[in-house]
Amino acid sequence: MKLDAHQHFWQPLRGDYDWMPKDNLTLNRAYAPSDLAPHLNAHGIEGTVLVQAAASLEETEYMLGLADATPFVKGVVGWVDFENQDHYQHLSRLAAHPKFLGVRPMIQDIADVNWMLRDDIQWAFRVLMDLDLTFDALGFPRHLLNFLTLMTRYPGLRVVYDHCMKPQIRDHRAGQDAFAGWAEGMSRLAEQTSGFCKLSGLVTEADADWTIEKLRPFASHVLDTFGADRVMFGSDWPVCKLTSDYKSWHDTAQALTRHLSDADRANIFGGTAARFYRLT
Repeated sequence: MKLDAHQHFWQPLRGDYDWMPKDNLTLNRAYAPSDLAPHLNAHGIEGTVLVQAAASLEETEYMLGLADATPFVKGVVGWVDFENQDHYQHLSRLAAHPKFLGVRPMIQDIADVNWMLRDDIQWAFRVLMDLDLTFDALGFPRHLLNFLTLMTRYPGLRVVYDHCMKPQIRDHRAGQDAFAGWAEGMSRLAEQTSGFCKLSGLVTEADADWTIEKLRPFASHVLDTFGADRVMFGSDWPVCKLTSDYKSWHDTAQALTRHLSDADRANIFGGTAARFYRLT
């Protein structure tokens, strides 16, 4: 089964997408299953993982409702409040839903880079392991060392690093050393943790005039360090529309993996996500 391991739906009128620029006409509009379906059909993609985009329990319930009504949505990565231990009951309840896979705190938007290491939120990581749920790690290169510390602390946590940990490709293009520090941190995550990585989000971290060759060093490093059996394709649609479109990013990901074997490509474009999220 060919899978898109990372996409979003949202309705800004719900009022909890605090990060969304009100004047951005690409993002600040509703996106529903009917908007994505033609892209999936065009590329033979049979299923998706729907990922949270708001720091609210209500959005998780909204996504599960969409998933119940949408056969191609195979699973949902939601959100709970790590700073509120009463949300243990919500995790326990949500875990019973057949399409609920795990959670993603919006760490990239939290000012405190050490937030994930705070004593008062460690309960959530332990409960994720107890309930056998997944953890989508969302951050920037500045979070790499702390994610390494966290995953070393919880080796049994099923973790996937979103968007290749958002390397700042536009800085690399400007001649700044954006690659070296990111690459070292990613190598350590690949070698010292059992985490997986999403081949997604690269076009969003590049300039609008990105090319395959500008993305290739970053994609190649992820493929080389994690291996195809720990890398999964994600569109990050509709966020990818800021600098690309579904077809362009999908075709680019195909080109960036063309040198690999058929078996490796089958993993990246479906098998890895199916194993990690335990999708059928």
